[in-house]
Amino acid sequence: MSRLKEKYQKEVVPRLMETGGFKNVMQAPRLEKIVLNIGLGEAIANAKALETAQGDLQAIAGQHVVITRSRKSIAAFRLRTGMPIGMMVTLRGERMYDFYDKLVNAVLPRMHEFQGVPTDSFDGRGNYTLGFKEQILFPEIEYDKIDKVRGLEVSIVTTARNDEDGKRLLELLGMPFAKDGES
Repeated sequence: MSRLKEKYQKEVVPRLMETGGFKNVMQAPRLEKIVLNIGLGEAIANAKALETAQGDLQAIAGQHVVITRSRKSIAAFRLRTGMPIGMMVTLRGERMYDFYDKLVNAVLPRMHEFQGVPTDSFDGRGNYTLGFKEQILFPEIEYDKIDKVRGLEVSIVTTARNDEDGKRLLELLGMPFAKDGES
């Protein structure tokens, strides 16, 4: 069992039960999945970009990548239905907890002049999305071997019913939120 999952069960659930007013352990919010996503508009003109980004995302996530394809044609972007335009990975279980632990303890502290993650990135249902401007923050990516710096989106999906419960869960799991007024 991962270190973070053990912490969730032994420390976080009792604190959530006490502060959130949950009557049952199963009512306490928990991490459901983490989705990593890279949008690749450049893949329309450069097929090699798809391969290198796929290698990067696979190294970061530690599992197979799914290529996302366009649903409709847009002539202005030279985009046709079915063309690859991005990729994603969904992490659950042990891999999800391991990734969250790495994100909080290794990746976020490596950010330049890091003051905490913004608190306004919740969706209203307790889910949190974090955007990175560069994939080189992750320790698996070797700076010398990347062809281009790409952005990456990390969506943390919880079972929380609202943003307050989701924020409390992520804080107890170690997410360094910025103080109000900063980000």
